[in-house]
Amino acid sequence: MAKTVDFYFALPSPWTYLAGPRFRELVQRNNLDVKWKPFDVSRVFGLTGTKPVKERPPQIQANRLTDLARWRAFLDIELHLEPKFFPVNPSPAAHMVISALQNGANVMDLANAYMTAVWAEERDIADPNTIITIANEQGLDGAALFDQIENAAVLEELEENTQEAIARNVFGTPTWIYENELFWGQDRLDFLSRAIEKNN
Repeated sequence: MAKTVDFYFALPSPWTYLAGPRFRELVQRNNLDVKWKPFDVSRVFGLTGTKPVKERPPQIQANRLTDLARWRAFLDIELHLEPKFFPVNPSPAAHMVISALQNGANVMDLANAYMTAVWAEERDIADPNTIITIANEQGLDGAALFDQIENAAVLEELEENTQEAIARNVFGTPTWIYENELFWGQDRLDFLSRAIEKNN
């Protein structure tokens, strides 16, 4: 029986982007059943008192860039520290991911492609043409998915994910919950891996 992991994420997060390749490997190695849950992290930040990046004290902003540079080098992954389209409205791309989910697609590639677009390719994932094109590049029908992003079912799923995240004490992105244990941050992936694999 496949092990289930709930994955709460926001597409514009650089930390979620950095986690992408290693999480893919973990999923494939353990044949995980991932419940993909894009959510509105700004709502969560509002409840926890966390400020948006550009509103944080200069020292914290500077350290964030230093940490991103360290992780970029350590993971050998392409990442612009201050990409052209960040901050960016996450809703259009999040709605596309949910639309794809509701149409039975495996959204790992699509979610990672949207994050790569922000951090490696400097593309605007709030732009309709861009998010349609990226979906097409992943072998999906981007226009058909886009036609559904304002459907009530899509909007309701994003709201439900957000409310669920709040109820489960999610406070940032990426967050994984496995067997009711919360793992926050791309640097906790090793702990998630150990939890999943200890009973293999």
